[in-house]
Amino acid sequence: MPPLIVLALGAMGATVLVRWCVKEVRRVNAELDEVRAQAPIEPLDRNSLPKLKPDPETGEYRPG
Repeated sequence: MPPLIVLALGAMGATVLVRWCVKEVRRVNAELDEVRAQAPIEPLDRNSLPKLKPDPETGEYRPG
């Protein structure tokens, strides 16, 4: 193939790739903006969570 055709095909491929990347970045940013716009999650009271204690038989930590 003549070099001019190869160069043109490469430029078209690069253009398509850049356009796809820009579209994907905009989509992801839109999703992140939706999540950020939602009400924030209330923090948990750590004292109300169960404590983990080691199981004497297996040595694994379990709620207790």
